[in-house]
Amino acid sequence: MEIYAVALSRHRGVKEVTEWMSKISGVPVSELCQHRFMLYNKDATRHLFEVASGLDSIVLGEGQILAQVKQVKKLGQGVAGFNRKIGGLFEHAIITGKRVRTETSISSGSVSVSSAAVELALAKLPDSSYATVRVLVIGAGKMGKLVIKHLAANGCKEMVVVNRTEEKVAVIREELKDIQIVYKPLSEMMGCAAEADVIFTSTASETPLFLKEHVQTLPADTEMARRLFIDISVPRNVEPCVSDLGTAEVYNVDNLKDVVAANKEDRLRKAMEAQAIISKELQNFEAWKDSLDAVPTIKKLRAYLERIRASELDKCLSKMGDITDKQKKTIYDLSMGMMKKFLHGPMQQLRCDRRSDCQKPEEMLEIMHAVNRMFDLETEIILETVRTKMERTKK
Repeated sequence: MEIYAVALSRHRGVKEVTEWMSKISGVPVSELCQHRFMLYNKDATRHLFEVASGLDSIVLGEGQILAQVKQVKKLGQGVAGFNRKIGGLFEHAIITGKRVRTETSISSGSVSVSSAAVELALAKLPDSSYATVRVLVIGAGKMGKLVIKHLAANGCKEMVVVNRTEEKVAVIREELKDIQIVYKPLSEMMGCAAEADVIFTSTASETPLFLKEHVQTLPADTEMARRLFIDISVPRNVEPCVSDLGTAEVYNVDNLKDVVAANKEDRLRKAMEAQAIISKELQNFEAWKDSLDAVPTIKKLRAYLERIRASELDKCLSKMGDITDKQKKTIYDLSMGMMKKFLHGPMQQLRCDRRSDCQKPEEMLEIMHAVNRMFDLETEIILETVRTKMERTKK
C-alpha cells in the first residue's frame, strides 16, 4: 500500500502514520519500520506522477493504475485531511498520466504472451475482426483465462472453451457476463476444432494435442484461407509440422516472444520520453504549490481594498442625496471596476497556476513581503484575529 501525507513536521508525520498503521493492523511499530520505504517532497511527487503514468507498474505503461489514482481523488473529495494541497497533488498526477499516455502512446503494443497471441490472431483475420469467425480456446488455466479476457477486450463476443472440468470456465463466465462462453469437455476437443476458425491452446499437456494427422482430417470449410492455431503452451500443444499443411497456419510462443520483446523495447523508449513530461509537470506542480503560500496575502489585500471601496462608496452616496437605483448601480459598478483594476497587477505577481513564467520561491516571498509592507497588511492579521475572537464571544 502507499500512503501520501502532508505534514508540518516530517519526523512527526512519519511517526503518526506508522503508529496509525500499527493500530489498524495489529503489527508492532518495530516490525513495520523494517518494511517502510519513504520518499519526501519532490521525490514523493515524482513517484506518484510515475505511478499515474504507468512507469512503476509490473507491465510498463499499464493503464489501470491511472484509473485507481482517479478513484483516490474521487473518494477523497470532502474527506477531512484531503485538503487543497494533497487534492492538487493528485489532480496534477492525473494530468501527468493523461499527457504521458496521449503523447507517447506508451500503452500500445502487447507485452504479454497472451495479449500478443490475441492481437496476432486479430491481424490475421478477415477485416481484422472477431465478429465473423468461430473461436476455440483449449485450456482455462491462468494463461487460458488471460487469452479469454483479451479476446473479450478485442471484441470477441462468443467462444467455445474446452477444459477438463467446467468449474474454471464457470468462474470466467461469471466475470465476463456479456460474453457467450460455451463449455465443452476435453473428450469433444477434435469435434470443436472441426467447427473452429481460430484455435488457441494453453494446456499443461506433456504431449501435443494436435498432430499433423489429426489436423489433416479437419474439414477445410472455414471463414479463412487456412485454420489458425495459436499455441502458447510450453511444452507445445500443436505439433510444429502442422504448418506444412496447406489448410493450417501455426504460431507458437517463440514467434510471440519476438513480438513481445520488440514491444517492450519500444515501451522503454517511450518511458524515457515520459520522464521529460513528468519533469515538466513536476515543475508546474511545485510552482502551483509555492503559489498557495501567497493565498493569505491575496485574501488580506482583497479585504483591505474592499473595505476602502465600501467606505468611500458610502461617503459618495451620502453626499449625492436622492438618486435613482440605476445611478446607484452605476456608481457601485464603477467602484468595483476600479478595485479589480487595482488588484490586477499584484494578483498577477502573487498568483501562479500553470504558467511557465512563475517566479522562484524566493522571488515570490519578496513580492509578498513588499505587498504586506506597502498596504500594512500585517496589521490586518491582528485585526482579523481580534474580529474572529469577538464574533466567537457573541455566539
